Amino acid sequence: MNTTPRALRLHIGFFGRCNAGKSSLINAISGQTVVIVSDVAGTTTDPVVKSMEIGSLGACALIDTAGFDDSSVLGEARREQAVRAADRSDVAVLVCGAQADYSLEKEWLEMFEERKVPVVVVLGKCDMLVSAESTALSIKEQLGREPLLVSAAARIGVDALLGEITKVAGDVKSAERSIMGGLVKSGDRVVLVMPQDEQAPKGRIILPQVQTLRELLDRGCVSLCCRPEELSQTLAGLTTPPDLVVTDSQVFDRVAEVLPTGVPLTSFSVLMACYKGDRDAFVEGAKVVDSLTERSRVLIAEACSHAPAGEDIGRVKLPRLLRKRVGEGLSVDVVGGDDFPADLSHYDLVIHCGACMFNRRHVLSRLERAEQQGVPMTNYGMVLAHLMGVLPRVVMPE
Repeated sequence: MNTTPRALRLHIGFFGRCNAGKSSLINAISGQTVVIVSDVAGTTTDPVVKSMEIGSLGACALIDTAGFDDSSVLGEARREQAVRAADRSDVAVLVCGAQADYSLEKEWLEMFEERKVPVVVVLGKCDMLVSAESTALSIKEQLGREPLLVSAAARIGVDALLGEITKVAGDVKSAERSIMGGLVKSGDRVVLVMPQDEQAPKGRIILPQVQTLRELLDRGCVSLCCRPEELSQTLAGLTTPPDLVVTDSQVFDRVAEVLPTGVPLTSFSVLMACYKGDRDAFVEGAKVVDSLTERSRVLIAEACSHAPAGEDIGRVKLPRLLRKRVGEGLSVDVVGGDDFPADLSHYDLVIHCGACMFNRRHVLSRLERAEQQGVPMTNYGMVLAHLMGVLPRVVMPE
């Protein structure tokens, strides 16, 4: 459980006003003091994430957020962080307090419903209310949802809350996808082409390669790993062609030159695009490159924040390839981590990394934002395959 990457965990976000009891509930569920609890409004500032195991849900990430009614000097920034936490929540727990007006809660509930994120509505600190039942009735009348009555301090309703989270998360869990989809079956031989340049961490291989290799092992495939320089030698050592070749997208063209025409070819980034996002939308987004001009503006978004080294793919290689195709006047902006603009309307294309550090909900929320603003979006692997002229040959999971 401790080694499960956060991107593969079920993300459960807790949202509500200041002092509604969000932090106390997370502490009660986890059985330890994960976040500071105080009667002072605004105690929780940046989102706090606790990784843990929850029954049949398996590895989860519990996200504590700042109150969405925070009126302090930094309140707006904290609310923005809560919205970003909502972007990556697979399940939302909306914690209500005791007040007359639940219009803010209704706004957040409608936001989650629009995004098709399952929501559990609770009335927190129910043991401290004179009439929890009448407060619950008011919540039901205004939100159209009957809340669970919970109290972290008195351990009231905590088990019921876990049961409800498990229930509503069922659809999320049942819709889990596999990286390889139907591309392979037990016994297939798969060649993994993995460049070991200065971008590859010394002594390690990068996460998408690790996850792909693990799934191939789980599915009973025979996996052969090599660098691009040894691909010809690796293929020559096989009595028959491999059933699939998975390469780093940056060497798509080199691998395609060596590989016999009939051998299926894909890349780690393409697999991640299908696993985390919308395959068809990303394919169409890659083709938008052909309509870009020197007046166009492109946003390159990386999921992780890292110090670029040498020939960085997002900051150096992709911009160079795009300008070679479109022209030196092409404007390219690069953002990393959670720094994804709310307003994308001035961009002609968004190119996202493989998002190995994000869960699927996070990637889809960014894609939805782009689609709502009429901006096409694609992914590193898709656009590199298109730029190198091999996209029609690339195979992808359904």
